[in-house]
Amino acid sequence: MRITRLLFFVFLLTPYVVLAQTKDVLFTIDSHPYYTDEFVRVYNKNLDLVKDDSQKNLDNYLELYIGYKLKVEKAYKIGLQNGANYQNELKSYRTQLSKNYLSDSKVTNELVQEAYDRLLQEIRASHILVLVDENAAPEDTLKAYQKITDIKKRIESGEDFIKVAQQFSEDPSVKENNGDLGYFSAFRMVYPFENAAFSTSVGKVSKAFRTRFGYHIVKVVDKRANRGEVTVAHIMILKPASVSDKPSPNPEDKAKVTIEDIYKKIQQGESFESLAQQFSEDKSSAPKGGVLQRFGSGQLSSEEFENVAFSLKNINDISAPFQSQFGWHIIKLIEKHTVRTLADMKTELEEKVKKDERSLLISNSLAKKLRSTYSLSKDQKALAAVKKILTNDFYAQTWEVPSNSKDFEKPILVINKKKSIAVTPFLNFIQAQQKSNLKIKPLSKLVDVLFEKFIDEQVTAYYNENLENEFPEFRYVMDEYRDGLLLFDLMDREIWTRAKSDTIGIQDFYKNHLVNYQWKKRFGVDILSSTDQSVIEKAKQLMKKGKSLEVIKEKLNTEGKVNIMLKSGVFEEDDALLSSFKNVTKGVSGIVLKDNYYFILNVTEVKEAGPKLFTECKGKVMSDYQQFLESNWVNELKKEFEVKIQPDVFASIKKQLQQ
Repeated sequence: MRITRLLFFVFLLTPYVVLAQTKDVLFTIDSHPYYTDEFVRVYNKNLDLVKDDSQKNLDNYLELYIGYKLKVEKAYKIGLQNGANYQNELKSYRTQLSKNYLSDSKVTNELVQEAYDRLLQEIRASHILVLVDENAAPEDTLKAYQKITDIKKRIESGEDFIKVAQQFSEDPSVKENNGDLGYFSAFRMVYPFENAAFSTSVGKVSKAFRTRFGYHIVKVVDKRANRGEVTVAHIMILKPASVSDKPSPNPEDKAKVTIEDIYKKIQQGESFESLAQQFSEDKSSAPKGGVLQRFGSGQLSSEEFENVAFSLKNINDISAPFQSQFGWHIIKLIEKHTVRTLADMKTELEEKVKKDERSLLISNSLAKKLRSTYSLSKDQKALAAVKKILTNDFYAQTWEVPSNSKDFEKPILVINKKKSIAVTPFLNFIQAQQKSNLKIKPLSKLVDVLFEKFIDEQVTAYYNENLENEFPEFRYVMDEYRDGLLLFDLMDREIWTRAKSDTIGIQDFYKNHLVNYQWKKRFGVDILSSTDQSVIEKAKQLMKKGKSLEVIKEKLNTEGKVNIMLKSGVFEEDDALLSSFKNVTKGVSGIVLKDNYYFILNVTEVKEAGPKLFTECKGKVMSDYQQFLESNWVNELKKEFEVKIQPDVFASIKKQLQQ
């Protein structure tokens, strides 16, 4: 994600203590002044987070800081701040950041309690969706609402919910799940959907309701206590890709045999973790003994896997092999996690509440407080004029703002004697409210209700627009993010894209730095392992006689017992297992005991150390080339821009910071 890379540039957004109370010019870039207060603030924020002690040195840090600002100046010089993507992303970030300031603690606490109560339950539900964009035209909104209403009537008349879902639901996943969403709890669905599901009884169908996706109805199939979360380890043999010309035996049968052999090894007392490390084809969990991140109901894409995991009762219980859509698994229970107390979860829930649609309730509560803070001047004549303009077409969702009124530019609301809002925005607000399907009558009363909602929206917007003036820390964060975003775009243009497209330059860099791209000595090997020394000795003798791996396995894995396991591949000489052998050479090795397993190697190929082909290290070369380009970039910028440092001012800052 883009923000992840931005953290490389943006000076970290953490609380700070400003030691310098003065605001003097520390340096200029082409006459653009940069001040001491910002430099001191940023330095203090990063002081404990910088690992490189050289960057804590104030002289070195000033060089880094100037380099950073030179890049930002370059971005402004070439006009990156005018890009639509940049402006949209900056606006999006500000919207997210401002949510932390648009809160009401009482409402927040109520929403946290509601969320926690819901987290104690899990609901299984099916739904039917009629798609309509949240900004759709009134006629499209009405059409969608009528369609979901008709669907609801069919179900109420006795038609089967699943059959109706298959026929009418516009959720793309309905073809696979018949509208069944599985089990979920709080925060797993958008808030209006969650509300409908939790307020509907088991076996009942909700009223039609709207989310940002469209109109829904929900049938609640089951409610149960939250199963909590589990931590498990697993061994996985992937489902083989279908290949039409694959000779027998069937590759799916081979995967099943492999998982059953592994299960037999576990039943024989061998270590689950060691077997996972050796044979699991889940590359992300195998090195950790198969351990997965903890999860709850509905968080994985395999219901079969979840159900088996939650069916294990005691720590260290191990499941029999089972199949999912991804392959074959064996699961070991590591830990069960019950739902934590509200006190333990409160901070986490507050963050979640602020990030989803519940935050709208908090904003509405804030608006009431702002009304008592700001002075509001309402023009009753303008409001009366609006009441004459609005017609009954509003109820049919077909009313449009007239285009020929001379009164539209007159103010209808003034906030704090500073912000004047004309009639036109209110009329546009009214038109947009048609999709809410309000039935308030008469029209004059409807206008009064909508005007109060409009005032709430406007006072909150005014407050939001002035956050930089109200809260200095908000302004600092936005300034830093703005610079970081520009720098990301600049780096993408000047460094990353250039490195990708400069094929000649990158090839020359590869050749000139070939010493950095070298293979260590490598071995093509077959690895045989067993917990029984006598078995591994027999395997060694069979290997020396030239017997194939299949024959060795057939001879030694008898009577339903898996006595030996096989693995083949190419490994570098410092591989954890190979480094346990002395003088690895071509042919059959001696026996090595490691972690209660006996191992032998059959080295089939030896590849001497040497340079990697460009295709073998392309990613690393491109990364190194990017760093090379960037390291020379600041010097080029110093030639392009004039930098003037105020040495006396810097000396004063150094003295202050070193106290």
